[in-house]
Amino acid sequence: MQCPKCGFEQAGRSDECLRCGVIFSKFCKPQKLDSESDVLPDKEVEPGPQSTGEMLKDLFFDVKFETNPLVLGGRVLFFVIIIVWGVVLISAPMESNYVGKSFWHLVNLPFHEAGHIVFRPFGRIIHSLGGSLGQLLMPLVCFAVFLLKTRDQFAASFCIWWFGENWLDMAPYINDARSLSLPLLGGNTGYSSPYGFHDWEFILTELGLARYDHFLAGCSYVTGTLLMITSFVWGGYLLVMQYKSLR
Repeated sequence: MQCPKCGFEQAGRSDECLRCGVIFSKFCKPQKLDSESDVLPDKEVEPGPQSTGEMLKDLFFDVKFETNPLVLGGRVLFFVIIIVWGVVLISAPMESNYVGKSFWHLVNLPFHEAGHIVFRPFGRIIHSLGGSLGQLLMPLVCFAVFLLKTRDQFAASFCIWWFGENWLDMAPYINDARSLSLPLLGGNTGYSSPYGFHDWEFILTELGLARYDHFLAGCSYVTGTLLMITSFVWGGYLLVMQYKSLR
């Protein structure tokens, strides 16, 4: 019998090597287990923690498989409508207040007025700013719900479009802080209304920033434009991925 450890040949059968003293049963047992492990099925490896980049990718671009072509077709039609509508709003001169005369201004108006009520306890300036904050916060709330709760990235991309539209909607109002010529709620203009009725006249005057009204309005318009373009790119990508997954 040959020792599996030192290779010594010894006559007869024994539990112990006469040269190195190894116990055959103890030495061969782990060897046997090692050889058996070669044929055992691999254990399921649990996935490690995701990196921040992977988590963000899953959050914003994890497209669900679309099984209904009619649903996808409806989304495509809606996407075309908001692109055309967005381009029209972006292309209109800020001074024309085209955004303020559009249907979306009527959608934003209740949230604007509600913002005044919500932020009223925080002082006169925040109360005046609350109208604009209210119309900005509503699409962000919807964005968070669609992205984090219902996991509907396409609906969330539209909320970015709506958020950008609100920045466009605010721009003419900010731009009017000194000229006070825009018609306000109730039919008055800022010029014919008491001081403080025109939100942005009061905000910028109290902060000593009235001379920057045109600059700040331009920043608001650019911000809205960039947000709308972002929604176009994001929503378009999601639709293309859903089309590819159509089955």
